Amino acid sequence: MEVDQYMAELGRAARAASRRVAASSTAARNRALLATRDALDGARVRLAQANEEDLARGGSNGLSAALMDRLELTPARIDAMLEGLGQVAALPDPVGAITDMNTMPSGIQVGRMRVPLGVIGIIYESRPNVTVEAASLCLKAGNATILRGGSEALSSNCAIAACLAEGLRAAALPETAVQVVNTADRAAVGRLITMPEYVDVIVPRGGKGLIERISAESRVPVIKHLDGVCHVYIDEGADAEMAIAIAINAKTQRYGTCNTMETLLVAESEATALLPRLAQAYAGKGVELRGCDLTRAILPDAKVATEQDWREEYLAPILAVRVVPGLDAAIDHINTYSSLHTDSIVTRDHGRAMRFLREVDSSSVMVNASTRFADGFEYGLGAEIGISTDKLHARGPVGLEGLTSQKYVVFGEGQVRT
Repeated sequence: MEVDQYMAELGRAARAASRRVAASSTAARNRALLATRDALDGARVRLAQANEEDLARGGSNGLSAALMDRLELTPARIDAMLEGLGQVAALPDPVGAITDMNTMPSGIQVGRMRVPLGVIGIIYESRPNVTVEAASLCLKAGNATILRGGSEALSSNCAIAACLAEGLRAAALPETAVQVVNTADRAAVGRLITMPEYVDVIVPRGGKGLIERISAESRVPVIKHLDGVCHVYIDEGADAEMAIAIAINAKTQRYGTCNTMETLLVAESEATALLPRLAQAYAGKGVELRGCDLTRAILPDAKVATEQDWREEYLAPILAVRVVPGLDAAIDHINTYSSLHTDSIVTRDHGRAMRFLREVDSSSVMVNASTRFADGFEYGLGAEIGISTDKLHARGPVGLEGLTSQKYVVFGEGQVRT
């Protein structure tokens, strides 16, 4: 079948399924999730065989070691998928909740109800476990979804899709509520993001290149972030031990995540005391430092930071360091170079902390905490579909509530407007 026709059929089926899923009960959606968990558990051999096909093809195509690692479905990763399905089933269902009820002078009662977004398209790379994560969150929030994984994981994703269909059948929900695009043709992505008649939202999960392409070409609203240029600012008078612990954790707990610190800002009054201690700790973990002139006057072994370094998401053991006069300069630097993801201040001063929270224009702003906490699970959302740095609809980690919208509801007793 020609790709445009195939994608249009997926879209029509998803739109029809979305109405049935939106009208379904929480119990039915939870049954589907738990039945999918059982189906995946019973299909371990089939999943392993499909994944071996992908790994063999990836090896032949020269896939990098990092991508091969992300592609592999180990027994532990399958266990994690099963656990995740149980966790999502246990989460409170936001759909149908009515809030903010107020009685107007006319006597009508006005409130807002949580409703599903409709059909969500997910575009992602490499990791087949994302298929289960994304499908489970979308389904729990009452949505239908079309999943387009990377071509390198096609066999694994199709095997997982069969288990998702089995789970939906067990709950008497339409199998087309979750559809995995079963072609590696790149034209399928172009069609998926230009079907506003069938798709309500696109969520890209992958590298900056993928997300830039989706953002530029999509005719459907996109929930996304391009990169994570995250900052920690150590304020004048900050607790030294706290500052060091946070700055080390924010950079070195994991290097390849979007909430890892990429630039450290240090108030000039604290730089001479703290930078040598920090440099020693970073050296012990193999982190390369790139600094401004004031930083290099204290740390002569640091490399020269260029203008590009302030904008760089390294995803590697490299850190840009800048000494700034104080809070005003730190806020100005962050609002100039930040990717609006996550930024943190270490300070003893409540008033300065509140200024930082108000004036730093990022989706997560923190006081005395590591940027590594910018995560749906750590925020109590149970799980997340991704991080949004947009300002409309969802911002920050996007959990179940972010996969819904709100509509106004009105209750009356026969009132008419005069």
